[in-house]
Amino acid sequence: MKVTQLWRFPVKSMGGTEVEAVRIDRRGVHADRLWAVRDVEKGATASARRVPALLGCSARYTDEPGDDAGPGNVPQVVITFPDGRELACDDPAVNDALTELAGREMRLVALPPAGDTSQHRMLMQASVANFSASQVREDLNLGQSDDLPDATMFTTRQIITLARYTTPPGTFVDLSPVHLLSTASLLSLAADGTPYDVRRFRPNVLVDAGNGDPFPESAWVGGEVELGAVTLRVTNPTIRCVVPTRPQPGIERDTGISRLLAERTDRFLGVYADVATAGVVRVGDEVRAHRSSRTGALKRATSAASRAATRGAQRLLEATVLREKS
Repeated sequence: MKVTQLWRFPVKSMGGTEVEAVRIDRRGVHADRLWAVRDVEKGATASARRVPALLGCSARYTDEPGDDAGPGNVPQVVITFPDGRELACDDPAVNDALTELAGREMRLVALPPAGDTSQHRMLMQASVANFSASQVREDLNLGQSDDLPDATMFTTRQIITLARYTTPPGTFVDLSPVHLLSTASLLSLAADGTPYDVRRFRPNVLVDAGNGDPFPESAWVGGEVELGAVTLRVTNPTIRCVVPTRPQPGIERDTGISRLLAERTDRFLGVYADVATAGVVRVGDEVRAHRSSRTGALKRATSAASRAATRGAQRLLEATVLREKS
């Protein structure tokens, strides 16, 4: 297996840029998602799930980010809007353009210094809404008769973080530092034998895994993956929301993706990972997957305990933080 594409997204939920090499450290891909759009009305970081118009924009850095780029030290970015306008992050017109695009007040924000959670917190009503059955169905493009996803795929820490913040403090990623996907998954999901465009799924790393297992990365969860000199710990399968079905420049709307995901992968595609060993990854680097070495019995027992703890955390959230007001 080898690395076939590397992607960096300067602004959350906007189109990104393909790169030939990038440093990956504990925060993830260097200079990935150092900007986001703040939904002022909702009091939350905007995402393409709720503000699909953001997918019509793309973003690039004016200069290659320095080694010290990160929280509180965010390089300049230029946004290309659907009408072709290009506005820099320090242009007074950029927030008006984002507001016009979304239909309500928006503001471009930089990732604040470590410890500053001002751009990650969300209003209590937004937290409650995120966990309501109706909102989950809308986010995942589920019908009324479709089963809701099993929340035990998340750790207790992840569920509590998602209940308190729109993104984990210190980052504008959805859940984990690195997102991987395989070429085999893009091909196997497609109904007509033509691989889906990787831009629909927005991974950082696309792995050419050959033509063996149709969805190979699903077996990596709980194990480690080496990308050249970098080692990742694979933590979660990536549950797929409505975003891959939505149009963006050069990609048409395709609502059938949700049905295929439900039928073929139980709505998962790709994996999330934490970084165990930092380093530089390059296109063409060898990829080595090491599945979990735990015995079957131990793995089942550990998984059962983890699911029980996660269910307990979710019940606690539903009974307290996320309790519907009468």
